[in-house]
Amino acid sequence: MDRRRLLLILAVFVAVMGTALVFLYVQGADKRANDKFDNVSVLKATQDIAAGENYDQALSSGKISLQPVPQNQLNSGYQTTTTALKGKIASVPIFAGQQIIASQFGDTVAATSSSLVIPKGMIAISVNLTDPDRVAGNIQNGSAVAIFVTGTLTNTANGASAGGDAQTTRLLLPKVTVLNVGSPQPPTTSTSTDESGVQTTETLPRTLLTIAVSQKEAQKVIVASKALDLTFGLLTPDSKVSPGPGTSTLVQSLFGK
Repeated sequence: MDRRRLLLILAVFVAVMGTALVFLYVQGADKRANDKFDNVSVLKATQDIAAGENYDQALSSGKISLQPVPQNQLNSGYQTTTTALKGKIASVPIFAGQQIIASQFGDTVAATSSSLVIPKGMIAISVNLTDPDRVAGNIQNGSAVAIFVTGTLTNTANGASAGGDAQTTRLLLPKVTVLNVGSPQPPTTSTSTDESGVQTTETLPRTLLTIAVSQKEAQKVIVASKALDLTFGLLTPDSKVSPGPGTSTLVQSLFGK
C-alpha cells in the first residue's frame, strides 16, 4: 500500500513538473515572437528632405518625426532620439517614408548628385504601386523582386488577346533589384462588384519604387505599367520563378495543373 502511494505521489509530481515546463516554454516562445515584432520608435522622414538641408530645421518644420517601426524592419543606423543628429546636414536626398539613419547626415553634402547606387550598365526607373502590389510594404531598399503583369494580353499583330477577354497574369521579369522605396503618393480607389451586384470601393495607398534595369527591361516595365497592372513579388535566395504562358481567368488555365 505504501509503495502504491509513493508511486502515485511521484506520478503527480512528474505531471506537475511537466505542466510547469510546458507553461514556461510557451511563455518564452510568446516573448520571443513579441520581441521580433515589437515596435521601436525611430526617426522617419514625413516629407522629402533635400541634400544640404539642416537637420534642426527639418525637425522643427515637421519633416522628421518619431514613428513606430517593427524590430524586424529596422535599418542599420536607425535613430531613436531627436538629438543625436543635432547640427548636422543631410548629405544625400532623403525621401518621405524613409527611416532616418546616421549615414544620411554629416557636415558636408555627398559629392554624388544622387543617393542611388546604380549597377554599372543599368539605369534606374520608378513605378507607382499600391500596397498589395508591393507585398504590403515588406519590400525594402536592396530587395530582389520578380515583376508580374496582369491584364488582357495580346499575342498577334492584329491585337487578338491570348485568352479572349480573359484576364491573364504572367511573369514579366524574373529578378530585379529595388534601389529605393520612395515617398507615398495620393491613394487610388478600386471598385469591385460581387455576384449580387453590390459594389465595394476601397482606397489603396500608392508608393514609388525605383528599380535597376537594362534598357530592354525598362521598356518592358514602362509600357506594362501604362497598359497593364504590375505586381512585385518579393524574392528570397530559395525562391523559384520561371517564364511561362501565365495564368488566366479561363477555367482550364485557373484550375488546370
